Amino acid sequence: MTISQNPAFLLTCAQMAAADRLTIEHGLPGFELMQAAGAAVAKHALRLISSKAGRILVLCGPGNNGGDGLIAARLLQDHGLHVIVAALTSEKPWTGDAAKPQHLWTGPILPLSETILTQVDLVIDGLFGAGLTRALDEPTTILIQAINAFIKEKQIKLLAIDLPSGVNGDTGAIMGAALEADATVTFFQRKPGHLLLPGRTLCGQIHVEQIGISPQVMIEIRLHHFANEPSLWASVFPQPARTGHKYHRGHVLVLSGNAISTGAARLAARGALRCGAGLVTLASPSDALAVNAAHLSAIMLRRCDGQHDLKELLQDQRKNAFVIGPGLGTGHLTRVLVETALRDRTTSRALVLDADALTSCAGKAASPA
Repeated sequence: MTISQNPAFLLTCAQMAAADRLTIEHGLPGFELMQAAGAAVAKHALRLISSKAGRILVLCGPGNNGGDGLIAARLLQDHGLHVIVAALTSEKPWTGDAAKPQHLWTGPILPLSETILTQVDLVIDGLFGAGLTRALDEPTTILIQAINAFIKEKQIKLLAIDLPSGVNGDTGAIMGAALEADATVTFFQRKPGHLLLPGRTLCGQIHVEQIGISPQVMIEIRLHHFANEPSLWASVFPQPARTGHKYHRGHVLVLSGNAISTGAARLAARGALRCGAGLVTLASPSDALAVNAAHLSAIMLRRCDGQHDLKELLQDQRKNAFVIGPGLGTGHLTRVLVETALRDRTTSRALVLDADALTSCAGKAASPA
């Protein structure tokens, strides 16, 4: 796979930190990255807020997320909004690049407690982000639970920076307690915690913003995680030709179980049809023909009561992919059907064996042809 800025690529927290570091080493100052991140947060905050005269509460933690929050707070204030900034401590604890936004924010920084939870139109969560690796302490856990209750009672929207605070960026786990966001702004690429439960249920709508990190840094990062979605595989997925024929796209044969075990085979048949097969046939025992017929339309149905019927079906060389196992049951008959399919299989035919077929053949060598 070509390393490029594909949205299917996921970065762990360590890889994201490496991407930041490499970008800075390549000449882009860290504070510029933070300014771009804060601007992206402010942009999405403006989309969420209902009134240009609204009030926004920005929650800032001690790390870079807090710095992003301070920059967003200043930009939103410049838009004429009333902005309240609250931090876990009022002592301005930021260091490094995260300390620079303190000079941009001229308003007070209030200590974060339940007493500041007054009526606002939007809460911006810049407490912890994706880099949280340990469980929150009890006071912070209680505070996050109080914020969740507050925004739910008052029906206030919450915008998270990077990830809702309390969610582990690598696993999606809740580290004691986690805020529940209506939307999340993350940077460069998504993290596993955006897609893994329970974290994905807390992110709301996810927006990925580019803040100046070059896609070339991906070459220096060993990628391990990908989202199984079209941007990952669509470019190599076979597409029907305008001059093509249905048999050019393959004919799949799926073996069904008996009358009370037909659902899994139908799901497999529908899956084959939806992913692009030109034709799909469901081979059904006699006692299940009526059941399958009642549920199928675009999928063809043929009788198959054992080895002899399967051999007849396999004489048609245009049937070039078999699925044996879903709901078929385990035992001697299933093993015989697998052996029959293997004997009649040519190099141009694909064979998929599901659990029942594999279980039926466990420890059994196929009989010689």
